[in-house]
Amino acid sequence: MSGHSKWSTIKRKKGETDAQRAKIFTKMSREITMAVQESGGDPGVNGKLRDLITKARVNNVPRDNIDRVIKKALGGDSKSNYESVIYEGYGPSGVAVIVESLTDNRNRTAGDVRHYFDKFGGNLGTSGCVSFMFQEKGVIIVSREGTDEDKLMEDAIEAGASDFSADEEDIAEITAEPSDLRSVREALEEAGYNILSAEVEQLPSTYAAISDAESAQKMIRLLEALEDSDDVQNVWHNWENEDEFI
Repeated sequence: MSGHSKWSTIKRKKGETDAQRAKIFTKMSREITMAVQESGGDPGVNGKLRDLITKARVNNVPRDNIDRVIKKALGGDSKSNYESVIYEGYGPSGVAVIVESLTDNRNRTAGDVRHYFDKFGGNLGTSGCVSFMFQEKGVIIVSREGTDEDKLMEDAIEAGASDFSADEEDIAEITAEPSDLRSVREALEEAGYNILSAEVEQLPSTYAAISDAESAQKMIRLLEALEDSDDVQNVWHNWENEDEFI
């Protein structure tokens, strides 16, 4: 699990430029707006909004910016016209890729995503062509600073988690069924743990390795192009040896 979750991507991007931070804010704004318009602006009641606020703070989005987006969404006269669209395909060396988007123009987004796959040695496939290689799981990232690892694992399992990993030096990755994500996160928060991230992710059940540097660079550029697109919210893949080339 470690190295294939969104947390590994977040950590890799700690040195973002101002332009990259602006893109992250644009993506988060879309998600927060939709969550507010669906279930209200109170994170104490709207669990999805609460998860997104946590995600935004981990991505260094200032709290004032988050509050402005919520206020704007609450005062909007009409619903946002964004819709969720999933794209699936293969990168170099048969690496499976799932792209989650929020778009107000399907034709534009589909064209852009197809262009990125073609440009960097992959191909966009049909719905379902790679999703069978992934499992949808709730993933909670907890800071291990000042915590007892055994107690954290015990509390996580007791709260309903299905797996626990502490391979990284400073964090623990806790997995749960998507339907249990919120209750596990809330139980750990009540126990005093510092939750860094909590969201539903696509975790690979099978993996593909890249053996040559040229293909690896194409794969890196494909992921970067997809992640830089304003319409793309999340990119999931099953590249097994990514760390060897980054």
